[in-house]
Amino acid sequence: MNGGQAQDAGQPLLLGVRHHGPGSARAVRAALEASRPRVVLIEGPPEADPLIPLAATEDMRPPVALLAHAVDEPGRSAFWPLAAFSPEWVALRWALEHGVPARFIDLPAAHTLAWEQEEEEDKGDEGGEDGEDRGAEAGAEEDALDEDVRVDPLGVLADTAGYDDAERWWEDVVEHRGAGKGDALAPFTALEEAMTALRGTYGTGGHGRDLIREAHMRLRIREAQREFEDGVAVVCGAWHVPALRRPAGVTADRARLKGLPRVKTDVTWVPWTHRRLSRAGGYGAGIDSPGWYAHLFAAPDRPVERWLTKVAGLLRAEDRAVSPGHVIESVRLAETLAALRGRPLPGLGEATDAVRAVMCEGSDVPLALVRDRLVIGDVLGEVPDTVPAVPLQRDLERTWRRLRLGPEAAERELDLDLRKETDAERSRLLHRLRLLGIEWGRPAASRSGTGTFRETWRLRWEPELAVRTAEAGVWGTTVPAAATAKAEADAVAARGLADVTGLAEHCLLAALPDALPVVMRVLADRAALDTDVAHLAQALPALVRSLRYGDVRGTDTAALAEVAAGLAERVFVGLPPACAGLDADAAEEMRRHVDAVHSALGLLGDVPTARDGRLRARWRAVLRTLSARDTVPGVLRGRAVRLLLDEGELAQDEAARLMRLVLSPGTPPAAAAAWIEGFVGGSGGGLLLVHDERLFGLVDRWLTAVPAEAFTDVLPLLRRTFSAYEPGVRRTLGELVRRGSGRNGRAQARTAGAPGFGPGVDDARADAVLPVLRLLLVADCDGEVRADRVEVRR
Repeated sequence: MNGGQAQDAGQPLLLGVRHHGPGSARAVRAALEASRPRVVLIEGPPEADPLIPLAATEDMRPPVALLAHAVDEPGRSAFWPLAAFSPEWVALRWALEHGVPARFIDLPAAHTLAWEQEEEEDKGDEGGEDGEDRGAEAGAEEDALDEDVRVDPLGVLADTAGYDDAERWWEDVVEHRGAGKGDALAPFTALEEAMTALRGTYGTGGHGRDLIREAHMRLRIREAQREFEDGVAVVCGAWHVPALRRPAGVTADRARLKGLPRVKTDVTWVPWTHRRLSRAGGYGAGIDSPGWYAHLFAAPDRPVERWLTKVAGLLRAEDRAVSPGHVIESVRLAETLAALRGRPLPGLGEATDAVRAVMCEGSDVPLALVRDRLVIGDVLGEVPDTVPAVPLQRDLERTWRRLRLGPEAAERELDLDLRKETDAERSRLLHRLRLLGIEWGRPAASRSGTGTFRETWRLRWEPELAVRTAEAGVWGTTVPAAATAKAEADAVAARGLADVTGLAEHCLLAALPDALPVVMRVLADRAALDTDVAHLAQALPALVRSLRYGDVRGTDTAALAEVAAGLAERVFVGLPPACAGLDADAAEEMRRHVDAVHSALGLLGDVPTARDGRLRARWRAVLRTLSARDTVPGVLRGRAVRLLLDEGELAQDEAARLMRLVLSPGTPPAAAAAWIEGFVGGSGGGLLLVHDERLFGLVDRWLTAVPAEAFTDVLPLLRRTFSAYEPGVRRTLGELVRRGSGRNGRAQARTAGAPGFGPGVDDARADAVLPVLRLLLVADCDGEVRADRVEVRR
């Protein structure tokens, strides 16, 4: 058949479709039922022909995709996604259900992947940039109805029909049109005529590769005709139908295919998601509303009423008051809008406008939830265990089943308690996958506690992770083995000391004892050769964090502690001379390193060092040296004084004396401002000024005495310092300034009732908080209160 007419002898039945179009899918099913072909040819990679029978298994649930990747370079890949409402999927299932052979006839993936490789190499020769993700959705270049081509046929046809929206035009002429038995082939006749006219005007639409793909399709169609004569049906993008209908010589078609590059390729089925089908997900041949299209395809009748009922259910689940009356009024409004706009039936636009007006009361906030959860959706497909896969993928699947940690399309938060064996294994799996570049989970800040035994992850499975898994398969056949090999290779290839220390931390988190000796050996060698104090200071915090994991994860960290202690010693020796003569930017960067080392040593505790004394005592000596050297920038001297004050190694009177010296008239205002930034900047600096009136008064009096010509120079430093305080702290400081506490002394502060100031300790008020402090500070991890563990001091 050709369109609605009888099929000419020897001519195939060409069914031109729009990829992922439910109207096309219904029309394909009706056409196949009416024509009963002996073979079905489908646009797709021929290497996937052996995988077609798997589409009939019960465990295969769309959306799914054919994944083709180069054997020698798994990261070079391409996808052919199929949803339940994709015409190609409907054609596959019809053929399998009726015992009819089905075959893919597009250009082989071996040529497609090799072609992309050549294009990337040419781009590299021309100075172009390579994208991070070398995989490609093949649908992005399969169909000229996509936005990837220079000519958008949908847009041209919609504009010709007087529509300003191509999606709305497609809904009106295809999705809202029933495919009756008498006109099962009429939609294909109309689309073929339209595409013939467009190709006559625009040629290939700027997509020259189509000529080669169409030559291969014609050759495969001829092969099928020789085998099945006139019982051939072809399901392909509507853009290709005129080229497949037009007679062309076999010799010319073979000449086009001669000499094409090729690579060795593997093909398999992988799960796909509705979100990845959407254009918002970056898929080139995507659609705006996969969830809506799935609903249109599955709804037996009254699609708008059923859709609005779904929306009402979603909004009720989010605690919004939506009644059956809201649904009824929304249906009426959608139908009225469709009539006013001259549409045959309400579409997604009318349904959305009705939901906004009636159920959402004009707000776009709940409407965004409807679009995310229903219009796009988080449906994740499934594939059977019998699909081809690399051994690493099989091991990963066995592991996540054992840990009850299956993939999901929607992002979810996972809280882990590492004291429980199952949660500890889940943590190790996720950390190992991150080492392999498989970002299934991302660490997040925990809201349930702050102990090292707690971890929070945000999990979301993306189809591209199948490519990452295949790519990581070169490192091993199991997740632990592959992660170990990858960590060892990364350690050898790491450039900086901080990279190696970060890798050591990852090895501990992932519980890779076999990789840790290699990493530690590289770490020791790099630490011995690196003389840059900044590099050493950057590396120390990661090592110290790693030491904290030993108790919870049962990891032997003795070797790591020895390296950390040696690294700390080298920082102590090299830091004072490295801080001399720095400019403002270098001094600010070094201040961050000093803070990081101080925090790290606070976690490390009093670990005995190779020399006499302990690490914390040695560090306090270094801070005293920094605070007293005039060659050290003011921001570092001020920071050293602040850290000593926080440690209790410096009395408040001594800190006030040092501040008076710095803020004396003999010190340039810029240097004094830098010292203040180092002293009161960062966490707790504002509260220090609020609760110590002497320090507050010194800063206040110095600031009011800065000459006008120098004030402009110190203002940026002061703004950077005080703007980092929390709003409540800034408000309290402003109130103190307004009351004149800093300038008029202690007596006025007390009489004005300034917060934080008083003649002494109020014993009664202090005693009132002791029971609460005992509960907060003495409770152990299991919630038992032991009064003998912590001494609570007023």
